[in-house]
Amino acid sequence: MMSMDRRKFLEAAAVGGGAALPKASRSDDRARSEQATRPGGLSRARLARMSAVMAGYVERGEVPGIVTLVSRHGDVHVDALGRQAVGGGSMRRDSIFRIASLTKPITAAATMLLVEECKLRLDEPVDRLLPELADRKVLKRLDGPLDDTVPAKRPITVRDLLTFRMGFGLVLAPPNTYPIQKGMSEQHILIPPWPAATPHAPDEWIRRLGTLPLMHQPGEEWMYNTGSDVLGVLIGRASGQPFEAFLRERILAPLGMKDTAFSVPPAKLDRLASCYWFNHANNKLELFDGPDGQWSRPPAFPAGSSGLVSTADDFAAFAQMMLNKGKLGRERILARPTVEAMTTDQLTPEQRVAAAPIIGASSGWGFGLSIVTRPDAVAAPPGRYGWNGGLGTSWWSDPKEDMVAIIMTQRMFESADPPNVCLDFWTSAYQAIDD
Repeated sequence: MMSMDRRKFLEAAAVGGGAALPKASRSDDRARSEQATRPGGLSRARLARMSAVMAGYVERGEVPGIVTLVSRHGDVHVDALGRQAVGGGSMRRDSIFRIASLTKPITAAATMLLVEECKLRLDEPVDRLLPELADRKVLKRLDGPLDDTVPAKRPITVRDLLTFRMGFGLVLAPPNTYPIQKGMSEQHILIPPWPAATPHAPDEWIRRLGTLPLMHQPGEEWMYNTGSDVLGVLIGRASGQPFEAFLRERILAPLGMKDTAFSVPPAKLDRLASCYWFNHANNKLELFDGPDGQWSRPPAFPAGSSGLVSTADDFAAFAQMMLNKGKLGRERILARPTVEAMTTDQLTPEQRVAAAPIIGASSGWGFGLSIVTRPDAVAAPPGRYGWNGGLGTSWWSDPKEDMVAIIMTQRMFESADPPNVCLDFWTSAYQAIDD
């Protein structure tokens, strides 16, 4: 059953607006002033402006539909605009989206649950539970043959996986530019920043990964993505239950995230929004995955990097838990110091430079998420944290403003840089603050 705290959080606002303020027994001017601002200090007029900006993207055909959520001081504002598919039914507040890399912070939180229980240790080698990754070899150079290696200077640790410094990950080059990319493809272990089906179950996937050398020494370089997939296998072995079952029992169910999973059951497929990529050759949105696509059935490999689906309200529960330093209502998921560690930049200055093409020049990386450390494209001070999903989703929590902002669309990112619809949403969310 959903707790009353969770229910109040989700029911704090109706689509496109919130519960009406009580009538005030005071001067008309004072009443009008208070009615112009929502309980969380967000201007109603400026929220309407945000809605108009978002509606423009739908009207121009840049996205079929959008769901946005802004929560400040516990007051939640949600907009559902457009359609779930081109020519399809209306977008709903509870429409389900493929959240891609927004899976990563949830995987990191699950890992930290096991660290808190002393079933994992941050700086312990993963060899005990992942013997497939023991005694690593490391390429002498990225473009070298797979047998031209040196021994790893030290084992891979849990911290390396959380911070993407295991020495293996996404190569920022066209496919098959280097032998290691060809090896990843041949072993069917490549899961890019947006989901791709792999035919192998976790044990076979990690075995295949173990046949390949690392690209860098453990702890030295930041490389995106693969660390989260390895964490999914590690969580399964450390907890003694399938990764997806552990997520459900320890995070998703306690937070009331009933629509978050690695696939969508038949009874909910009518709420799964179709996903598109933009074809610049004909200036049209082309279907990438529909309701009957790969998320309509359980995957062989539940990808800790990119495999989950969710709704705006579901993910807001996770985001609010993080903003509350590990707690939502009566549910304590993580300890306060754990969340503070997750949201602290872990990278060296040199590693931040290497990570900049993906996380941006103004950000660092914690455990499974990004932290804005310097002024960036959004007119707001640094300090917020969150991440993006390459299939069209984005989340930030801002401790200073006590605010969560989430946008869910169905259009793939075309680069690591967030598209204009995300930038305009973040700008609109901050300009709506009215206190």
